[in-house]
Formats: sequence, C-alpha cells, structure tokens
Amino acid sequence: MGWLSLPTWLRCSKKEEFTLSTEKIADKDDENTERGNWSSKTDYLLSMVGYAVGLGNVWRFPYLTYQNGGGAFLIPYTIMLALAGLPLFFMECSLGQFASLGPISIWRILPILQGVGFTMVLISTFVTIYYNVIIGYSLYYLFASFQSVLPWSDCDPKWADEFCSKIPIVLSCNTTIEDGTIIHANYSWIKSQNLTCINRTSVFANTQVPSEQFWNKEALQRSSGLDETGKIVWYLALCLLLSWLIVGAALFKGIKSSGKVVYFTAIFPYVILIVLLVRGATLEGAQEGIEYYIGRQSNFTKLMEAEVWKDAATQIFFSLSVAWGGLVALSSYNKFHNNCYSDAIFVCITNCLTSVFAGFAIFSILGHMAFMADKKVSEVVDSGFDLAFVAYPEALSKLPVAPLWSFLFFFMLLLLGLDSQFATVETITTTIHDLYPQVMNKMRIPVTMGLCLLLFLLGLVCVTQAGIYWVNLVDHFCAGWGILFAAVLELVGICWIYGGNRFIQDVEMMIGKKSFWFWLWWRSCWFFITPVVLLAILVWSLITFTPPMYGSVKYPNWGSAIGWCMIIFCLIWIPIVAIYKIIKTKGTLWQRIVICCKPTDTWGPALASNRGERYSHMVDPVKEKDIEIPTVDAYIHKME
Repeated sequence: MGWLSLPTWLRCSKKEEFTLSTEKIADKDDENTERGNWSSKTDYLLSMVGYAVGLGNVWRFPYLTYQNGGGAFLIPYTIMLALAGLPLFFMECSLGQFASLGPISIWRILPILQGVGFTMVLISTFVTIYYNVIIGYSLYYLFASFQSVLPWSDCDPKWADEFCSKIPIVLSCNTTIEDGTIIHANYSWIKSQNLTCINRTSVFANTQVPSEQFWNKEALQRSSGLDETGKIVWYLALCLLLSWLIVGAALFKGIKSSGKVVYFTAIFPYVILIVLLVRGATLEGAQEGIEYYIGRQSNFTKLMEAEVWKDAATQIFFSLSVAWGGLVALSSYNKFHNNCYSDAIFVCITNCLTSVFAGFAIFSILGHMAFMADKKVSEVVDSGFDLAFVAYPEALSKLPVAPLWSFLFFFMLLLLGLDSQFATVETITTTIHDLYPQVMNKMRIPVTMGLCLLLFLLGLVCVTQAGIYWVNLVDHFCAGWGILFAAVLELVGICWIYGGNRFIQDVEMMIGKKSFWFWLWWRSCWFFITPVVLLAILVWSLITFTPPMYGSVKYPNWGSAIGWCMIIFCLIWIPIVAIYKIIKTKGTLWQRIVICCKPTDTWGPALASNRGERYSHMVDPVKEKDIEIPTVDAYIHKME
C-alpha cells in the first residue's frame, strides 16, 4: 500500500496504485533494490550528456574561440581536456558508482573532507536558482516567437526610444571635395552635396538595434543597477514558475522519470542544431562567419598568451560540470560493474564535439547578420547573455520565416538548459535521499515538489527589474573559485590521503584489471598534473580579480561583498565539518585527526555481493544514521 492511494473507483483495473512513495522507484531487475538503478545504460549516458552539454556550449565556447585565435584555440582546449577535464570526470564517475552514494555521503571515504561535499551541493544549489531563471528567459522568447512578426524586428514605440535603429546612423565622415582636398564633415551636408564617404571613416551615432532594446526595456525591464530592485516582472515570474513545474514533473520519480525525459531533451537539440546549420550555411555571408570562427583568420600567435590557456582550462572545467556533485550523484545509480571508464571518454568527447559543432551553426547565422548590416563579424558577436538574447534574436529576425527559426532556436536553448537542470536538481534530491532515506522513500514527490517551490521562491529576486544583475553576480562568484577549490581538495584528499593506488584498486574491482601503462597517465594526472593546473588557474583568477560588471554598469561595493559572502558560506563548511568530526572523535588530537583521515567502516560497495575480499570487513550502513556527521567509533574501539 502506498503512502497515498486513489479511491477504488478511480483506479484502472489491474493497474498499480498511485503512490507518493518510492516503493516502486527500484524495479525488480535493479541490482540495488534499496536505492534503484538506471533503467538502461542509454538512460544514464543521455542524462550525463544532457548534464554536461548545456547553454554554455552554445554561446560561451564560440565566443572564446573567436576571441582567442579562432581555430588555434582548439589546441589549448584539447590539451586542457586531457589534463584537467577527463581525469576529474573519470574520478568522480568512479567514486559515485563504486559506493552508490551522493556527493556528501561519498565522503565516507575521507570523513575529514566531508565538508567538500557540502560545498559542492551548496554551490550547485546557488547555480540551480539562477540557471532556471535563464531557462525562464528562453521560455519568454519562445512564447514571443508565436507571432507573425517577431516583436524585436522593429523599434516599437511602446518600449523603444530615440536611440533605437535597425540600421547604423552616420553622423559624419571624411569626403573628398572638388579640389581633391579631404575634409571631415556632417553626413547630412555631404549627402546634400552628392558626395560620398571614404571607406572606414564614418562616425556612427550611439544607437541600439531593436533586439537590444527589446531585451533590456521590454523583456527584463532592466533597472539602472543592483541597488534599484524595482518590481517583480510578472511574466518572467510566470515563466520561472513554469520552468520549475517542468523540472518537478520530470523528477517526481527520480531517475526512473528523468531517465526517460532526457531521450527527448538531450537528443532533440542536436536535431535543431543540424537544421540551423543547414539553413545558416545557405545564407549570404555565412562563409565569412565560419571563416571568422575557425578558418583562415586563426591566429596561432595567441597561443603565446597565458590568458588563452586560462580560458581553455576554465571552459573545459565548467563545461564538463566536474566538482559540482552531479557526476557523483548520477553515477551512483549505475550497476557496480558498469564500465565507467568508457562512459567518461564518451561523454567528454561528445560534450567537446558539441561545442565545436554548435559554433559552426551559430557563426553561419552571425556571418549573414554581419553581411546584412555591412559590418565585421567581430562587431556583431558578444559574450554572455547579450549573445543569446540580443545578437541571435537580431540575426534570426532577418531570416525568411523568422518566427519558425526563432522558435527552433529558443526551443533548443530551453532543452539544453532543462536537461542540465534535471541533473543538478537530482544532485540535491540524491543528497537528501542519502541523508534521510526513509523520508524520501515515503515522500519523494512532496519533497521534490517542495524543493522546487523553495528554489522558485528564492529565484524571485532574479526576476525583478534588477534580476539580471543578481543572475550575473551569482554566476561571477559561485560558478568560479568555490568549484576550483573543491576540485583541488578532492584530488589531494583521494590521491594523497586516501591513497591514489588504493583508489585505483577500487576502480579495478568495477572495470577489471588494467595494465601499468593504462594507469600511468591517470596516476600522473591525479597525483600531480591536474591539481597543479587547477591550483594555477585558481591563483591566477584571484590575482587578476576584477569586480563584477554587467555591460557598462558597475556593481556597488555591497554587491561584491554579497558575492564574497556567498563563496565564504559555501566554503566555510569544509573546516566546520572537519572540526566537528575531530571533536566528536575520542583520543588525543593526533589520534582524532588520523581517525578522521581514514575511511569509515561503512565505506565500500553498497552490495555485499560486490565487496569481495578487500571489503569483507565492511559494516552495512544503518540507514537511519546515514547523515554520517559523527565519526564512526569502530576505529576508536580498535585503537583502545
């Protein structure tokens, strides 16, 4: 009998009762009948691809590529994939699968660093709040596309001002008069004298295209800065609510429901990208856009600049979503002997190829936009939100049957955002399940819906008139240093305290024995190369720190202070949990530290059938006490 069942007269004959519990979350064919497994390997791989491939693949990677030498940028990008991305990805997938635990409980492996798990989950929570706001923006533009003429195609008097213009407005330029003298004159005078401007001498008015004013004045109703909150933009709030309803509906049965949704959300964006590429390649100017993206204009001298390598490492690191806790959470539902090594290679390569492919689709359209406006491609491409909600809509509005292409583009953004969001929220619910399994087993649906409601309410500040400043602030701080710091501690803790060779033995229990040469590369990365690279990026980022800005708008000092407070709040749990565990342990201070640097006696494979000789001593975890804040006393009794 479920926690809540329908009346008899509402039940379909011979069908299962509706239940809010997770009694049916684990199927009879699951290896782990307590926790459940992925219904199929395809469910898992698509969920991982959906988690890794997100909005950043569509706007951030193409921008970084053309900014850092075009095709030359692919060299440091590939190198950083090998040095930083793959090693961490493989490690986290192996961790989650080995112990079938989420990002907090997985630190039974090293109790003193369990705070790292809290940091990962907290940062993921902050990012989840604003990431769904971006999905809400996509929904708003998606609905706005259901018009015969796109609303940002022209300067609408309802929201446009005198600076709005579809074409550049020339104020003055150089021209040659009858005696051959070159003068600089007002453009209206030059036109009245039937003279022409000399190429590249025109001075243009500071105008804005309709899509830019629509984004700022109509969609966002953007205020002057962070200190002018204004009102809640009601239609953005409704879009945000709808996005959370979609997420909640997809996750109400955990991986059993989200694993099926990703068949559509992870695959269909590729269909749209192919359609956009085919259409974009047939437009005038498309070749110029693609050559600017990756072609004859590639600048290999850029490889001598440290900033290029920093951008490549940062993009790989955040694109693959390592150290966010999501990889551990998703992999924890795998069967024990799943080949997590081949999975890691497949997902990482798919993610990177998607970024490259998306660049072709996007820049073919932007090349056409540059051709129509008689500008250079570099003058129509921007980074971040302006690229997605200003440059792309402007380009799409110039295409034949513009509403159709606009719908397809924003539908693609919606799907790319949703499947990443599914995995991030699943990270949080998995953590709750590991901490309070009996509650989640009986009330998964109410807990999941309650979590979505709470995150929706927290996100309302991001749909005020100052909302975009809050989104940018959280992105600037939370998606940066905290994750890098957690990743470095993760590598150091597992390789240098728990033992890298010991961890390799754990992995071999799942995927079988491998040769010395197979592990040579991974040992080199895990023990030295990857932590050094990440530490260098972390130090570099802190040294070159600049206060956040949104366009030309500077943040007040209190805004930066809030950003640092968010980071401190996420990181402070690392020493707090470490100190708490040491205090709760018996013995001298050194004995306490030593005990907390050893795995608990509940560390190991979840199922007794997978423990073998190495973990035959393992104690089955007591579910009611799975929060695991106190250190296990077994080691203390052994010492006494």
